[in-house]
Amino acid sequence: MKIIIVGAGDVGKHLAKRLLRENVSISIMDENPERMRELETYDMLTYQGSPTSIFDLKEIGSAQVDLFIAVTPHESVNMTACMIATNLGAKWTLARIDNNEYLLPKNKEFFKKLGVDYLIYPEALAAKEIVESMKMSWMRQYLSFCNEALILLGVKVRNNAEILDKKFLTGYFNHSRYRVVAIKRDGETIIPMGPDEIKANDIVYFITTKENLDFVRTQAGKTNYQIKNIMILGGSRIAQKIAQFLPGDINVKILEKDRDLCYALSEKLDNALIVNSDGRDIEVLKEEGIEKMDAFVAVTPNSEENILACSVVKRFGIERTIAEVENLDYILLAENMDIGMVINKKMIAAGYIHQITLDAEVLDVRILTAADAEVIEFVAKKKSKITRDVVKNLHLPPNVNIGGIVREGKGNIVDGNTRIMPDDHVIVFCEASSVRKLEHFF
Repeated sequence: MKIIIVGAGDVGKHLAKRLLRENVSISIMDENPERMRELETYDMLTYQGSPTSIFDLKEIGSAQVDLFIAVTPHESVNMTACMIATNLGAKWTLARIDNNEYLLPKNKEFFKKLGVDYLIYPEALAAKEIVESMKMSWMRQYLSFCNEALILLGVKVRNNAEILDKKFLTGYFNHSRYRVVAIKRDGETIIPMGPDEIKANDIVYFITTKENLDFVRTQAGKTNYQIKNIMILGGSRIAQKIAQFLPGDINVKILEKDRDLCYALSEKLDNALIVNSDGRDIEVLKEEGIEKMDAFVAVTPNSEENILACSVVKRFGIERTIAEVENLDYILLAENMDIGMVINKKMIAAGYIHQITLDAEVLDVRILTAADAEVIEFVAKKKSKITRDVVKNLHLPPNVNIGGIVREGKGNIVDGNTRIMPDDHVIVFCEASSVRKLEHFF
């Protein structure tokens, strides 16, 4: 597969490096020569040029490309680049946008006719993931599949958890109520095998069904509380989308130090209280009632500021903290400071785009920021290798764990004796390096 990426900013650069791990040809273009020099050491073609220049798009090979991706910070540039690339002969195109209206189903065919096959709004994807995580206060991550037939949970377990210090080979985890698909410990992602155990302060990833959520919570030693009051630091696009996506019965307060942006937010958002103040100031946080909040979300453009703010509010007893951390080097730091959830919009966007590049029947790809791993929803085809025997005899690649299947709308936990049938939706947890190896099984 040949892929062209236009825009070597955070999203484009991260996506290019990610796709380099796989057997694809990558070309990347940007107008900024410094960004191009940064990528010269990688095994990809770099080209300095304008995304809206027909000449430059011809020169980089848009006429022969399988997937043309425009992810500059400018929506109009991305749309124009995709339209030109389609007319030059690009097979598929994708544009990064910042207008949620474009994503409405009724507009999909309209943009396809213009030459834009896929649209992605990274800030909206990040906001949706944050809102999803608010459904249960005791979880760090909540991802649902097939209309919530199966749910992936990320939970940090403490000393009171029932599941500590029990080897997987003892059979303790051999039941149909949940499956532990991965453990994150000291920066390392572990796909559990027989001798492994869960330790205090591990982040544990479970696949389960909705009716077994309380059982998982009890086993993990967690208590649940309802989130009704949320404070958001920063009036970014992510903050705006969070306020729009949250249910109407939740109270939202946004702290933003830019007065003009506050006026703009107050006109856009009728379900949030906008406060023009510097939320980094502890006295301001006290005045705005931080002690009464159930959750705190820091989504300013500054990763360090977001991490520190979440760390500060934990002193006020705020258990649910979420920080946007765009600097990948700081993600482990945020975890070590016990930030409840770390969100990275470029990784989320890369997961969505990665799904398009896969040849197999892939319906969904979610990248787990904390675990450096992916959760993929495959559909099993007739006569595919995955349907030929029970799971334990399939010789799956290392660092792969099949968590569950959805058959005729019902979620089921998988064990070694499960046989996957054609048309099953299969939820697979794996490290990024194993994704391509999985394709031929499906």
